[in-house]
Amino acid sequence: MINSVRNTVQAIANKNNYGYISPQDFNLYSQQAQMDLFEDYFYQYNSWIVKQNQRVSGTGYADIVKSLIEVIDSFSVTKGLIKQANNMYNLPNDYYFINKINYYPNFIDSGTTTAAGVANRLTDSAATFIASGVVKVGQIITNTTSASDYAGFSAYVVSIDLETQLTLSANIFPVGGVGGDTYSIYTTASIVEAERVNQNKIFYLTNSPITAPTTSYPAYVLGGATSSVVGDAGTGTLGNTITVYPTTITTAGSVITDYVRYPLPPKWTYQTVGAGTGSPEFDPGQADYQDFELPLSDEPGLVAKICQYVGIEIREGDVYQFGKQEIVEDNQIQI
Repeated sequence: MINSVRNTVQAIANKNNYGYISPQDFNLYSQQAQMDLFEDYFYQYNSWIVKQNQRVSGTGYADIVKSLIEVIDSFSVTKGLIKQANNMYNLPNDYYFINKINYYPNFIDSGTTTAAGVANRLTDSAATFIASGVVKVGQIITNTTSASDYAGFSAYVVSIDLETQLTLSANIFPVGGVGGDTYSIYTTASIVEAERVNQNKIFYLTNSPITAPTTSYPAYVLGGATSSVVGDAGTGTLGNTITVYPTTITTAGSVITDYVRYPLPPKWTYQTVGAGTGSPEFDPGQADYQDFELPLSDEPGLVAKICQYVGIEIREGDVYQFGKQEIVEDNQIQI
């Protein structure tokens, strides 16, 4: 979609005598346009929920809300939180907002991968997955290696292939690596959702025998009790850690979050045609290529937003009309 959006934006810019838009500027505008439309999905969802509660949503409400949820769900992620220290855990760098923080109290096993990574597979030569009888299909496994590119990635056990090998529902270890990533296994029974509490209330909760958080009724605060110094690498930055209570919840891999991530920044990649003086030609084969992550139906909206950043006032509906006009003109030229 990104190449189609750029071609349309460039065509509109030429029509309005705005000239050439460089790939660097286009990528910058594209990222902001995608974020605007991404955040608008949440605004629309909340707006329709209000209409539903007020009974003014109309008969088409269900389909509209369903389509909004489908888009939002495409950005939903389940990931284990890496322990920073004691009962403080790092939040994923790409989180937009937290849906849930879940505590998995029933620890089953842990270990270290020992073989070259294969997609959706865990290999541990020291394990006895079959003989031990404790590892079951459906249990959740989290990569607990803080330095790994897959830190916090979680998946479910799909099958127990060998004493030392499991097949997983997703890839959570480096493919082609030599092993060395640690992992923890938990049963999905008795999962407990932690309640979010404000920083100014946690002191009173933890010091009351009636309201103090327990492993059956855990709580968490955003920011971390020791992360008051923004930018302090030793304690974390406000907003990118949580502190879980009671303070006994310290086992690696036991705290797992369901969250909505940010969309990946789009990038129109290219090769320069000619000896450094030619025009850029679209090349999706580049390693850093990234298409828009929004639905195809958002293409006119992306075009309209990017045009506004360029300085061209055009409405989303006008993008459709412009496209139709271009098709008519192309057909006339061919005739």
